[in-house]
Amino acid sequence: MTTPYMTIDGVPVAIEGEKNLLEVIRKINVEMPTFCYYSHLSTYGACRMCVIENERGGIEAACSTPPRAGMKIRTNTGKLRKYRRMILELLLSNHCRDCTACKSNQDCSLQEFAQKFNIYDIRFKNTAEKPDIDDSSLCITKDRNKCILCGDCVRVCSETQAVGAIDFAGRGSDMWISTAFDKPIAESPCVGCGQCIVACPTGALVVKNHSRKVMALVDDPGVKVTAQIAPAVRVAVGEAFGIPPGVDVMGKIVAAMKRVGFDEVYDTSTGADLTILEEAQEFINRLRDGKKHDMPLFTSCCPAWVRFAENKVPEVVPNISTCRSPIQMLASILKTTEFSAGKPTAHIAIAPCTAKKMEAAREEFIGKDGTPNVDYVLASIGIVRIIQEAGIDFRNIEPEAVDMPFELFSGAGVIFGASGGVTEAVLRRVSNDKTQMGLNEIAFSGVRGFDSLKEVTIPYGDREVNIAVVSGLANAERLVKDIQAGKRQYDLVEVMACPGGCINGGGQPFIDEEASGGLTQRAKGLYEGDRRKSLKRAEENPVMVDLYKGVLKGRVHDLLHVDYTKPAE
Repeated sequence: MTTPYMTIDGVPVAIEGEKNLLEVIRKINVEMPTFCYYSHLSTYGACRMCVIENERGGIEAACSTPPRAGMKIRTNTGKLRKYRRMILELLLSNHCRDCTACKSNQDCSLQEFAQKFNIYDIRFKNTAEKPDIDDSSLCITKDRNKCILCGDCVRVCSETQAVGAIDFAGRGSDMWISTAFDKPIAESPCVGCGQCIVACPTGALVVKNHSRKVMALVDDPGVKVTAQIAPAVRVAVGEAFGIPPGVDVMGKIVAAMKRVGFDEVYDTSTGADLTILEEAQEFINRLRDGKKHDMPLFTSCCPAWVRFAENKVPEVVPNISTCRSPIQMLASILKTTEFSAGKPTAHIAIAPCTAKKMEAAREEFIGKDGTPNVDYVLASIGIVRIIQEAGIDFRNIEPEAVDMPFELFSGAGVIFGASGGVTEAVLRRVSNDKTQMGLNEIAFSGVRGFDSLKEVTIPYGDREVNIAVVSGLANAERLVKDIQAGKRQYDLVEVMACPGGCINGGGQPFIDEEASGGLTQRAKGLYEGDRRKSLKRAEENPVMVDLYKGVLKGRVHDLLHVDYTKPAE
C-alpha cells in the first residue's frame, strides 16, 4: 500500500497519522511560530501565527487543518511573513512594552517572535492600559494587560486540571481572561498548581515572587535562615544557566545559597525518607486492618491535589494519607526547639511547585504561636533570580554538601520528583525482597514513565495489591469517578497535579518537552541520582534512626501527620 504524502516547501513528506499540518511540517525541521498550540490540549487556532499558503494562494492555519494526500503548501512566503508581522504588531500595539521590568523578560514568546521577525518599529499607537495586576493569590500573579488572549491558560486549567478557575469574559475588543464574576484569583477555585503559568507565552501569569522578603531575612543578622531544596529542583535550575536539562546541580545550588548568605541548607529528600516510612506504615496498617474500604489510600505529598480534593471530590479527603508532605515534615523538625534554639529562625523551602506557597500558609502548618513551619516558599525560578542578582558564576561554582545532621538521604527520597517516584519508594519499603533484583523488578513494574495513568499489581503476603499512579488533576478526577462507579479498584493511588510530576511544576524554568525532551531528561536525572546513592531505601538511612530515637520520640503524630478532615487547631 502506497504511503500518502504531501509537499511542503517543495519537499515530499509522508503523512503518517498526524492530526494536523503543524505536526507534518515539524517533521522536516521547520518550526512554525505558535502562541496557542499545545499538542496535549484542544486546538484553538486563535493566534493565526502558524498560517501556511496553499497552492491556490489561500491561507490556512496549520494547527487546525488536517493533512491531505497531494497537498502542496508553503510555510515561508512574502505574504505569510507580512501576515505574521502584522499580527505581532497588532498584539504589541495593545501590550505593555516595558520588557526589561517584566518577570518574563527573555522568557516570553511575544518578545522572541518580535525579534525573529525583526520588529523594532511598531506603526500603531500603543493602547495598552496601565498594569492591571491581581496579586491576591499566594501562588500566582496575574497582569490582565499583558494577556494576548491565546487561551492557553484557560484550556490547561479546564482540560488538564479540571479546575476551571478561569475563562474568557466579554466580547470582541473588550474580551479578557477572568475568574467567575471577575473575583480575585484568591477567591476562585484555583488550586495553585501553576500549570497556567507554564502555558502562558507572555508575562500575564507569573509565579508569585517572595525573593525580596527572603533576602531581607538573609540580610538580618538577628535571624538564622535555614532552607531545604526539593528533589526536582536539582535537575532543572541548571537550565537557567545554560546547563542541559537533567544535570544534577544540587551541590552548586547549595554552594550558591551559602555564598548568598543562607545559614544552613538541607535536602528535602531527608523529609521524603520520613514520608516513605510513615506513609508505607499507614499503607501496611490499612492492608492489615481487615476492614473493607470503599476508597483506596491516596497520597498527600501534592498540595494542589489536596486542595482539589477538598474543592471537587470532598468524599475522597478522609482517604488521603495523614502524612505531611516531605517539605512540611522536615520543616516541622527544623522548627522544634531542639534545632531552632537561640536566635529566631526563618525557614525557606525551594520547590518546583507554586502550590507549596499555599500549603505553607495553611492553618494546619502554623504553630500555636502563629509561626509557620515554612516562612516562605521560593519556586525554582525564584532561587535562580537570587543567584543571578548576586552575580554568582553558577556554571563554575564548586559544589558543596548540605549541612549536618541531615546530610544522608536515600535514593528513594530523590525520585519523589517524578510521577511514580512516591509509589516506587513505598514499594521498596514494603517489599520483602531487598536485593538489587528486587529493586529492578519494582523499577520495571510500570511505575516509571510519563503515562497519565499507570497501574501496577504486586504480591503482598497472600494477596495482590493494586496501585495506580496518576498525574494531571483531570485524570485524577476521572479516576476517582471510575473508582466510585466500581469500574476500578485499587489499594493505593499516587496523585500529582502536574503532568509528569514535580519535574513539570509551575515554578520550574520553562522547557518545551516536544522540542527538547527536557522533562524526560529531568526524570532521567533523578533516576541517575538514585542509582548513585548507596542508600536505596528510606529504612537504610541512619539519620532516620536518630530522628525516631531523638526529636520524634513520642511526637511522631504531632510533627509528621495532619488530618485534613478536622479543623486546624
